This record gives sequence, structure tokens and C-alpha cells, in this order.
Amino acid sequence: MSSSIRKILCTKILLALLVATVGASLLGAQTSASAAPPTATLLSVKPEGPAADLNDPAQLSAFIDGIMEGHMDNFKIPGAVISIVKDGKILLSKGYGHSNVEEATLVDPETSLFRIASTTKLFTWTAVMQLVEQGRIDLDTDVNTYLETVIIPKTYPQPITMRHLMTHTAGFEEGGVGYQITTDPKKLPVSISETLAKHMPARVMPPGEMMSYSNYGASLAGLIVEEVSGIAYNDYIQKNIFDPLDMKYATVQEPVPASLEPYAVLGYARENGQFATRPPTFEGGFRPAGSGSVSADDMAHFMIAHLQDGRYGDQQILEPKTAQLMHSPAFVFNKHLPAMDLGFSDLNMNGLRVISHGGSDELFNTEVYLVPDKQIGIFVSYSGGDGGAAATGLARAFFDRYFPLQEVKLSPASAVLGNSLQKYAGSYQFTRRNHSDIDKFFNFLVKLNITVSDNRLSIGSGADQQVYAPIGPDLFQEVGGTHKMGFRTDASGKVTYLFLDELNPMPLEPTPLIDQPKFWLPLLGISAVLFITVLTGFAYRRREIKVMPKAQRWAVRVSVATAAWALMTSVATFVVVLNMGLIDRLSRITQSLNLYLFMPIILVGLTVVILALSVMAWKNKYWTVLKRVHYTLVSLSAVVMSLFFYHWNLLGWHFG
Repeated sequence: MSSSIRKILCTKILLALLVATVGASLLGAQTSASAAPPTATLLSVKPEGPAADLNDPAQLSAFIDGIMEGHMDNFKIPGAVISIVKDGKILLSKGYGHSNVEEATLVDPETSLFRIASTTKLFTWTAVMQLVEQGRIDLDTDVNTYLETVIIPKTYPQPITMRHLMTHTAGFEEGGVGYQITTDPKKLPVSISETLAKHMPARVMPPGEMMSYSNYGASLAGLIVEEVSGIAYNDYIQKNIFDPLDMKYATVQEPVPASLEPYAVLGYARENGQFATRPPTFEGGFRPAGSGSVSADDMAHFMIAHLQDGRYGDQQILEPKTAQLMHSPAFVFNKHLPAMDLGFSDLNMNGLRVISHGGSDELFNTEVYLVPDKQIGIFVSYSGGDGGAAATGLARAFFDRYFPLQEVKLSPASAVLGNSLQKYAGSYQFTRRNHSDIDKFFNFLVKLNITVSDNRLSIGSGADQQVYAPIGPDLFQEVGGTHKMGFRTDASGKVTYLFLDELNPMPLEPTPLIDQPKFWLPLLGISAVLFITVLTGFAYRRREIKVMPKAQRWAVRVSVATAAWALMTSVATFVVVLNMGLIDRLSRITQSLNLYLFMPIILVGLTVVILALSVMAWKNKYWTVLKRVHYTLVSLSAVVMSLFFYHWNLLGWHFG
């Protein structure tokens, strides 16, 4: 994810948290599209000069040193490593900073093992293609044909195939709260099949319809490798990928084998201005999706093999036609936008087709960029700080220096296109999200809003704003930049999906009103205000309440209890639940979360009681009409909050 879009999303989350806490509403204004057609626009970055010589090792080393050292300082990164290959050789392999800050151990590109998280999927996908090549797996056969210990339910008429898993179009929802990772090595090893059977996400989309990045899907592919080959996943990857590629400092085993443990890079977080060691995270039964630890030199071997159609030295891990198939588009959102290959994601870097894969967790960030047409590969990994922003910046600097973009003048879009931009405006949410479990709530505030102004679409505002101009039907390009945005529409012209090339393979779809913060936050804010009036009224009218008839007195007391409990539950929701650290959230169900989940249930009970008392108040004419109206509004506010907890799967213990 680009740093600008990351900033936009983070800002929205912080703003929404603030708004929810004070009980106010968050409403955004949209400007209407102008009817005037846009003029021809130059939508590119001007090159600063001729391309530098990539074959000059001293120049390349000095350039990369400057970028890496600057990023490590700016993004507070303790250790990093990079390897660059070209034409079957390593052009550069260097380490920066420390693999162990406390012991002042320097990063060694030959031996230092960086956790590469989701980049591990490239090993899994390569293993799958080896079995495809052998005729033991067919890309378009129901995966249940190969599975022995896990059966995927037939939610839709269409079966899930290996092609769907490799293009992230299987249609699984996302999940992970309480089980995705562990920080306790004593819980390892964990069976892949048992994990996938126990934590199977729901199928929420017909296979092949749209991408939704899935760790579960990749893990399922790893299980198929294991069960089809008859070899444990870890052993298969070692025997069929690492050994033939002479990758001596690489493993998918967790924890890393004792022989490699001295070379494992420690992960760090910033604490009081210093780097503080954090325990490593383990994927356990999801290891085919993210358990790899690899050195830069060894990743260079892997990149060379893929760039040379499966060949490294005298070893051939894939036949040329198999490697070429793996690197070819397999799911196309729009022919003008980067595609999804069989495991790799396409990017457009200054006009070059780049196939890539990244990986990140709380402590490490990794990116792999391969340019098949230029026989160039880049591997970069960071052990802390904002490595994601650093990797994006490094890639951009590299391609701008060695493959500068030439100016391209784009044709003006038609007036008809300009007049119809309003249909693209609105809130969008990622297809990669949860629907069935408590995980759903963590998507509540993660939305992307698009506005329209002067025949342009905008994401964000101020310095972080990205503006896109139309260049064709359902297609837009960043003004002053190179990124593109595309939409899919149905037969009626209604937008169904949004795709940002820099977020491949994570498209978005329009957010229904009931899923939007702008729907819930005003209702919650009004409810909070009404609850506060109940508490303040009780404080000021205690003497008056004491002399009321018993039934009326109890009605007031129930309203006070409901108001106080609703406010406490709201605060706990946004402070306790959303404030959970990512590692805590994904590794275990905390006692505080279990205890918190009693609160919405108790609120529902109070809501039922206050609704009944509201009916009694009107029937028996308690108090004045105005006070009865107020009492009814308070009751409805309790209903609103109960519905909020129900809709976002906070009513009960919905764990995957």
C-alpha cells in the first residue's frame, strides 16, 4: 500500500475514533461534477535526466547506499538488506544496520535471515506449479479432488480450483482474530490440516468473480502440496526449492532450525526513542502463507531462477513453459490495469511490467520485484519501522533513476464521460474483509472515500490528496503521477468494484449504507447525547423521583441503568476492542475481550426491559407527554446500540 493511501486510511481511523468518543457525527461533503470536459492533460512524472548505467557497480552501490541509509534514518529502521540481480548474476547484495542491536551484530546479506511473511507464498505457488508440471495437479479441477483431510463446502455451484487460490479469487472471507498467529514457540509445530479444518472462513463470493487476498487460500494450496506429494510442506520446500537453488540460509520451519537460529534477525519496535526487541510471530498451521525466513543472497538465487524460466545454474526447478505460465496474467480486472498472475501481482513501474509480491507483519516488511523483460530482480527486507513506505520509496527511486518515464500525452476524455463521474463517488471497502465473525468490526472504520470535483476523482485531502483524471470508460490516471484507477460496472452502469493499481491484488467495492461510519456514528452520537441527558436528569431530579409511584420510579431507574450501561459499553468498544494490539488480536482471545462481550448482551436485556416499560409509560400515562417522548427516544437509542453490536458481530462470541 502506498504511503499516501496508508496515511489517508490511518487519518480516517483516528478521526472516526475521536468522533465516536465524543458522540459527534462524521459527515463528509461531496462536490458535484462539472459538466465541462477535461482538456488533454500530462499525467506523468518528468524524468530528471538520462537513465543511469545499471551495470556500473560502484554507481549502483553508492545510489542504493544513499537510499537505504536515508530511509533507515527517516523511517526508524534498525536493520535492512537488499539484493539486486540482472542477467542471472547478483549485481548487489548488501546489509544495513544491525540484525541484533543489543549485541551490535551487523546485517550480513549472505547469512542474515529476515522474516519475509507473505512473500513466502511465492515458494508455495512455485511448489504448486511443480506439481502442475508433473500432471499431479490441474489448475482448473475442484480442489476437493486433492484434499484428504479438509473438505471445502459447496456454498456455490462453482467449485474452487487451484487457479482461484493462486489468483486470490476463491471467494473466502478474511479472518484471523485469536488464531492467525502465535508468539509462543511451545505451541509449535502445528498441523496445517487441523488448523485449516478448525478455522475455515466462510465462502462469501462465487469463485472467479473478484480478487480477495487470502492467507487461508494460500495455506490451503500448501496443504494440497503436502497431501498430493506425500511430503510434509516444510520438507517439500526444502527438497524441491531450497536445495536445488543452493539456498543454505532459508527455511519455512518455525521456529527456525537450531543450525540457523544464530542467523535469525531480531524484530524491533520503537520504545522511548530506542529500539526494543519484540518476540517473533509464528504462522503455525498457516505457514504456507507466511513462515519463511531467508537471506538476501538466497532470495537472489530464487529471483534468478524465476527470471531465467526456472533455471539456476544447472538446476531447473520449473520448465520454461511452466514458469512463463506462472508469470502470465491469470485474472484481469481491466486490460489497461495490472493483472494478477499465478501467484505474482503485476505492477507498472515507469512503463515496465513488474511481477511482484510483498509481505509484512508487525516487525518485518519485505518486497520482491521482478522485471522479466529486463532480467532484473530486487529483494528488499526491513526488520522494523515503516518498512512498507521504505520499500515503496526505494522501488520508485530505482525505476526513476534507471528506467525514467518518458512524458506521455494522454487524449482528452469525452464530455459524456466527464458528466457521469458522480456515479464513482462514495465510500468503498476492501473485498478482503470478514463477514461472519468478530473480525468484521475491525473493518468498521477502514473505508476509502472518493469525491468528485472539476471532472476529477479525489482520494483524501490536503497534502495526501490523490487526484485522478478520466482517460477512458471506467478508467482514470493520477494527475502528476503514474498510478491508475479502474472501475467495474454492471449492465445498468452501477459501480460494482474499484481497483487501484498500487493496491493490486486488493480491490474494493461500494460500501452499503449500513456498513458506513456516516450511517452509524450520527446515530450513536445522538444516542449518547440522550443517554447523558438521562444521567444528568437523574442527578438533578432525585428528590422528585423519590416521591414518584413505585412503577414510575422503577421505570426511571431502568432508564438510568440502561443509559449508564450503554455508555460504558460504547466506551469499552472503541477503547478496549479497537485498542487491541495487532499481535494480541491475532494470537489469542484475551480475557478482557471475553469479558467485554458480556456487555452488549446485558445491554440487549436492558433494552428489552426499557422497551416494555416505555409501552407501560404510554399505556398508564406516566409523567408528562414530553417526558414520555423522551423516555421512548431513550428506549429507541438502546435499540440502535443493540443493533449496532448485532450488525458488527459483537453480540455474542463470534470467533472463527
